[in-house]
Amino acid sequence: MLVLDEVSRRYRSGEVEVRAVRGVSLTAAEGTLTAVMGPSGCGKSTLLTVAGGLQPPDSGAVTVAGVRIDQLSEAELYRHRRRHIGFVFQDYNLVRVLDAVENVALPAELDGVPRRKAHARAREALALVGLAGHAGRHPDSLSGGQQQRVALARAIASGGSLILADEPTGALDTESAARVLDALRDLVDAGATCVVVTHDDAVAARADRVLRMRDGALADAGAAA
Repeated sequence: MLVLDEVSRRYRSGEVEVRAVRGVSLTAAEGTLTAVMGPSGCGKSTLLTVAGGLQPPDSGAVTVAGVRIDQLSEAELYRHRRRHIGFVFQDYNLVRVLDAVENVALPAELDGVPRRKAHARAREALALVGLAGHAGRHPDSLSGGQQQRVALARAIASGGSLILADEPTGALDTESAARVLDALRDLVDAGATCVVVTHDDAVAARADRVLRMRDGALADAGAAA
């Protein structure tokens, strides 16, 4: 589902050029949960944004669902990303004035899916993450863990079979984090591909594979216990 081949990415910080990602190669197969761990500033989040097509690599190849997304036009990349990739961020990115089902359905509606169909898909996604009874609640009435599961449902409803999650449990208490991990694990066991950037050892313990980054490069890899 996801293949990175010798991917590198640089950016400038003032007068300094930072090599955020250095020649990273990895493959994340369907039905697997991969955890990418490492200290702050090691390039984990940059790697995730490159893998999802939010920014291009300076060199190397990024393939998602059999397509080199680094070679697509902006319009082609948008369509491919909308069809295959779901993003989950630590700060949830929910719209406060919309309820849960409206938040989950919003990307599909913006993409031209009829409202009724988008909401039906959103309700199915909420049920998958254990929030079927919370469809009409607004973000401010949900716990942090519930908001994160709404964000995860939004990634599912968008059609993404590749889910890229940036510190999805970083702001959650232990119980809420466990519920988010359960939802992620259920999706992976059903055939989705998930790559999670994390500092959380609990995420690593639930992963099929753990990759460790340092100074923009993969240091080592192994299977989760």
